[in-house]
Amino acid sequence: MAVLFPASSVESRSGGGSGRPVRAFTLVELLLVLGMGLALSAVLVQLLVAESRLGAVMVRQWRERTLQRRTLDLVRDDLRRAVAIRLGSAGSSPCPLSGREPVLQISTAEGPITYTLGLPPSSIWRGRVLMRCGPAFGLDGEPSRGASQNRVVIDALAPAGFRAEVQAIGQFRLSMEQELPLLQGGAHRITTAAVVAAPPPDP
Repeated sequence: MAVLFPASSVESRSGGGSGRPVRAFTLVELLLVLGMGLALSAVLVQLLVAESRLGAVMVRQWRERTLQRRTLDLVRDDLRRAVAIRLGSAGSSPCPLSGREPVLQISTAEGPITYTLGLPPSSIWRGRVLMRCGPAFGLDGEPSRGASQNRVVIDALAPAGFRAEVQAIGQFRLSMEQELPLLQGGAHRITTAAVVAAPPPDP
């Protein structure tokens, strides 16, 4: 005796009667997708590294420019207190020069001030330095009348990293240039300049 089932029941048991096999990814396709994902990840990592380096360079530039402006402010304040000014290597210095070249000499009521450019006094400094030999500053921020002190005010300077030049009568142009090495090779130069009112230099 034969048992008959409805046609709808047979179709439901056989997968709905569509007759289409389920298609899966092949191994080659999975490897291609994985390779594309790894390549995209590598590009994104490179972009992040480049952005991080650019950010570090910008922060470094900002820090060095701030230090340059502070150094020029120090020289400007010394010039404003000057009673006599000499450019270059003329005159003598109360501090040992150790081969550094005097670039600016200032006479003030508190004592003489000499700025010298050259090799650093120790290996902790980067490259050439600008040093200030003159009266120390008290807690009030004003120079004292004690013995002269020789201090590095900025380092990593280019060969001609500091210049003081007469721009006009009663005006000096101060310029500073640092030479900073880059990780990928070469060097980056950062320059700052300022014009200062001061007595004319001695002839």
